[in-house]
Order: sequence, then structure tokens, then C-alpha cells
Amino acid sequence: MSDRPDLRTLLDDVRAEHLDLVALVTDRQLDAATPAVPWDVRDTVAHLAGTDVEATKAVTDPTLFLAELPAVAQNVEGFLRSQLISRRALSQGDLLSGWRAGLAALLDALTALPAGTKVPWYGPPMSPASFATARLMEYWAHGQDVADAYGVPRAPTARLRHICHLGVRTRLFSYANRGLPAPVGDVRVTLEAPDGSTWSWGEGDDAVTGNAEHFCLLVTQRRHRSELDLSASGPLTDAWLDVAQAFAGPPGPGRQPT
Repeated sequence: MSDRPDLRTLLDDVRAEHLDLVALVTDRQLDAATPAVPWDVRDTVAHLAGTDVEATKAVTDPTLFLAELPAVAQNVEGFLRSQLISRRALSQGDLLSGWRAGLAALLDALTALPAGTKVPWYGPPMSPASFATARLMEYWAHGQDVADAYGVPRAPTARLRHICHLGVRTRLFSYANRGLPAPVGDVRVTLEAPDGSTWSWGEGDDAVTGNAEHFCLLVTQRRHRSELDLSASGPLTDAWLDVAQAFAGPPGPGRQPT
């Protein structure tokens, strides 16, 4: 799949994903427990809001972001905890308004970046388009935690295509992140989109087929593989689905079957 969207389309989709999640939490209690133990919904919102602030810093002041990066790397858990603690005393209205303002600032900053810019982050530097895709993936994945906390379904959208693309692109990262040797060979991924059309990547003989939303749940580690409508044919794809991870950071624990 080579017809990648332009940056403006990606940023519009990030904004839409954000607004869907804002609507989900508005007028609901924020102390509902999520499957991402020990976080509740407030913690999830605080993390997304705090990470948007860091993302804006990476875009607008990369020198400062890189200067602070070693301290973050030395104490990732403490850094994440500080995002939650610093927002814990905020009223629900102030938390949500600050979150909305932070996301707007990030989108404005990404829009203003010159072509060819690389944005530093907690993994390799990324193009603005890749950076926006990563933020959309984080919003969707944590949004699933919030939906699970409230016990409400979410309608899948065409925005899942960006997450599927990222999931495919991070296949080799999933191995390297666990200290495993990178497999040799391409894989083919063919997924059914929410509108019934087909999304596809790769040309290998080994193939992954199934539901696009389920593939997103797998690569963001929001569901156990055994619960998903995904099929793997060939050793390359079978091994990959056991370690797939589209997000930066240490290997995630995944979820146990329900």
C-alpha cells in the first residue's frame, strides 16, 4: 500500500481520534479502572495530555527535548508517574480543557514544520507524518482502555488504516525490542477494513489475514492473540504475531485472554 495520506489528512485524523475520546470521557466518572492496571481513566487522560506536551516540545524545541531525554530514559516509570501526579488535583473540566489545548498546540506545531524535518522522540527520529501516525495510534490504543473501563463499544473507522500501517512497519522493531534476531523475508498482510474493502501490505509468501480492527488490537497489545480474528500462514507471520508491538518503549506485557 503506497498511497499514504498527506500530513494534513493525518493531522485531521489525529484531531478526530482525540475528539472521539474527549466525547467518551465527558460527563463520565474518571475513576473507572482500566485494563492497564493500575491506571484509571483520569490517569489515562493525564498521560495522553502530558505526552502531547512532550511531543510539542520535541517539535518546537528539539534541543531541549534531547537534553531532557537521558533523565527520562533513566527513570521511565518516574517520568510517567509525574505526568499523572501533576494533573491529579485538577478538576475534570480543567483537565479536559488543558488536554484539548495541548493537542491543538501539537497539531499547530506539526503543521508548521518544514518539509524534510525529523522530530526526535523516545525511539528513532521521525518524519512529521510518522510522528502524527504514532500519536494517533497512542490515542486509539489508550482510547480502547477507556472504552473497556466504561464497558462501551467503539465503532471502527477508516483511521484504523494508519495504525495497521504502523503495525506492519514496526514488525522488525518488535523483534529488536526484545533482543531477538530479525527474521529474513517479507510478509503479506491483507485485512478487511471497516467498510468491507481490503487493505494490504507486503509481498511475501507468509501471510497475515483477518480483521483490521483486530490487527490494531494485536499490535497495540489491547487483546490477546487467541481472541482475535487473525490468521497467520508461515513461520514468519506466526512468530511475529506473538511479539507484535507498534508502540515505542520496552516490550509490553500484553493482555491475558478474558
